Amino acid sequence: MNELIYQWSNKIGTEIIEMRRHFHKYPELGYQEYETAEYIKKKLIKYGIPFQSGIAKTGILGIIEGKYKGRVVALRADMDALPIQEENTHSFVSTKENIMHACGHDAHMAILLGTGFILQQLRDYIHGTVLLVFQPAEEMGPIGGAKPMLDDGVFKDYKPDVIYGQHVWPQLPVGQIGIRDKEMMGASDTFKITLKGKGGHASMPHLTNDPIVTAAYLITNLQTIVSRNLNPLEASVITIGKIEGGEAKNIISNKVYLEGSIRTYDANIKKNLKKRFFEITNHVAEMYNNEVVIEYLDGYSATINTPKWARLVRETAQSLFGKEATPDVQPSLAAEDFSRFLEEIPGAFFWLGTRLEDTEKQKGLHDSMFQINEEALIKGSALLTKLAINTLNELKKGEK
Repeated sequence: MNELIYQWSNKIGTEIIEMRRHFHKYPELGYQEYETAEYIKKKLIKYGIPFQSGIAKTGILGIIEGKYKGRVVALRADMDALPIQEENTHSFVSTKENIMHACGHDAHMAILLGTGFILQQLRDYIHGTVLLVFQPAEEMGPIGGAKPMLDDGVFKDYKPDVIYGQHVWPQLPVGQIGIRDKEMMGASDTFKITLKGKGGHASMPHLTNDPIVTAAYLITNLQTIVSRNLNPLEASVITIGKIEGGEAKNIISNKVYLEGSIRTYDANIKKNLKKRFFEITNHVAEMYNNEVVIEYLDGYSATINTPKWARLVRETAQSLFGKEATPDVQPSLAAEDFSRFLEEIPGAFFWLGTRLEDTEKQKGLHDSMFQINEEALIKGSALLTKLAINTLNELKKGEK
């Protein structure tokens, strides 16, 4: 099977790179991926893959029926870009002002299309159905695109028994896969705090209730939630990413705005973090005679893999790329909309190594100069192909 997969992945390899570069050159933001969707549909038609479209506005579901009846496995790629002005100088830089594929979704779509092509050639070896899920708006938390696709009935005709997603990962070299049996990526909630005090002249602070001072104490006290309310072995973080307040050096402002995020892996820890966040914020504001308004948004849940299918990812990657292909990796507190699928369907999310050979040029995800090593694209399609076939075979064995 490996030789057949290598044969067809190499045959489609150049086209996978071309597709990735097309997506990169013409990026679109969440729920605006209309041109992207049209391009995907044309490729699916070219490969002879039936599909459903217009799911949650721009989502697409490709459907590959194997020669033999069986169960259903789904493979997902996200479609949207980020509101970032690209600063690269290669030949396929974004043509859209302030829009860029800086998180690898261009690669994910190209890899999944390549996978679809290969699976079409190997239908005689497929026991069941493979779904190709092209999902919009992954970057648009806290709602995202996975839940709207589920709500819109993406799986009403074909209910997956297992679902997989993969993400380019610049920390890993080409040929390596990051996979964990359980916690893979974190939950992410966001918040905005408005502190309302009483402003006045800088020389007369006794006549004011300075919200900037309140904000300073609040920032410090919020950090004690992780350091003093949680078990030190429980990974979590509270980040204040934005603070805005004040108009001039000699004026005490009457308002301050703070924005940030809360991240963890465990639902119970998240509940405790949120409770303490509200308690401390309200108490600090009261202590300094400030009014407070809290806008709190529950975001993506943690991405928790199903151990059985995570192990199959590991075994499949090793069978294709060697025993050293799956090094031990730590989970990331970055959040991923794929978690919405895993809340309803068993499966696994994993990272595809895409580190540049010149590591000095490697930038992280969401950077305006982010790039990937395109040699990884063929490996990504080969892995998804074999993983789909192996999963359906495993499900078939379970029926005996």
